[in-house]
Amino acid sequence: MNRYAELSDDHVMFQKMVREFADREIAPRAAEIDHEDKFPHWAVDKLAGLGLLGIIFPEEYGGAGGDNLMYVIAMEEVARASGSVALIMAAHISLGTYPIFAFGNDAQKKKYLPDLVQGKKLGAFGLTEPGAGSDAAGTKTRAELQGDQWVLNGSKHWITNAGVAGTLVMTARTTPGKDVHGISSFIVEAGTPGLKIAKKEDKVGLRGSETNPLFFEDMKIPRENLLGEEGQGFPQFMKTLDGGRISIGAMALGIAQAAYDAAVDYAVQREQFGRPISAFQGIQFKIADMATEIEAARHLIYSAARLKDRGEKTTRFSAMAKLYASEVSMRATNQAIQIFGGNGYSREYPVERFWRDAKLTEIGEGTSEIQRLVIAREALKDARAGS
Repeated sequence: MNRYAELSDDHVMFQKMVREFADREIAPRAAEIDHEDKFPHWAVDKLAGLGLLGIIFPEEYGGAGGDNLMYVIAMEEVARASGSVALIMAAHISLGTYPIFAFGNDAQKKKYLPDLVQGKKLGAFGLTEPGAGSDAAGTKTRAELQGDQWVLNGSKHWITNAGVAGTLVMTARTTPGKDVHGISSFIVEAGTPGLKIAKKEDKVGLRGSETNPLFFEDMKIPRENLLGEEGQGFPQFMKTLDGGRISIGAMALGIAQAAYDAAVDYAVQREQFGRPISAFQGIQFKIADMATEIEAARHLIYSAARLKDRGEKTTRFSAMAKLYASEVSMRATNQAIQIFGGNGYSREYPVERFWRDAKLTEIGEGTSEIQRLVIAREALKDARAGS
């Protein structure tokens, strides 16, 4: 047994490799990424060179052929170094690339997956709209079939990687008045006439990750760019989000671990009243709580990844993992600032950045409130089935 939720020797070796890479290549520039508020193209190139942007996809498309447990391990280790880089990676793999792999036909897979899984292009996923955030079924963007083309009109908001993606998966309503059954998914290539990318958001945290609104004004795409069957967009993005929530949970875990590591190191070195603050029970209790909750979050996330690798439904456990890990991350980063005291409130130290980065994990891919609704719904469904 090892301290990381009973990983196999191969997974431990993989973890060591990614950790060494992240510590060497990304962590030294993490503060710079945050401060400059610029997309780190150099980091994406390094992730691609290591095969991490195609970690879960088959070798036939240029992927690494790894499992979902490897993916969350990689997410955790990259997030320990930089939350911004981890979010770029998560949005590309779970949201921008996975739907094409899971729901695309052979022609779509052959056309789009090689560039995506090898990191030659980044992927993005357009779901959220100004009036359809938590209410994903409230999609207003319209797609009308006109001859051999779909014509899209509408907008999307808070789209990660939008300004740098080469391929985007979008949702739009193809049949008015059919509720969720009238929503479909489409593949859109960057540079398509009618696709307008607005100014990136000035975010509190994860500032190296670009997030933009998108506008579609009579945007025409080929008929064959419909992803899967018409009217299947809603179940497609629900399944996509099930997997994406595991990756965001892993990202939250990595940020929490970084905050814990920094807090422990600081507590051992920082002296007050003639001894290290780690000698005081008040600090020890904070460290104990952080260590316990982080390890519990790790087990939840790894268990959800293993379920996905077995092909089992993960809706309930994905939501649990994402909910718990994101809230643990906020508590851990907040306590790290408290342990650092006044220094924790200074940008000279990294813990305030961890705190700012962690907050998004309670919001993105479904707020904590939405996760609780999902968990309750699934738990009650199981209870009714057993009665």
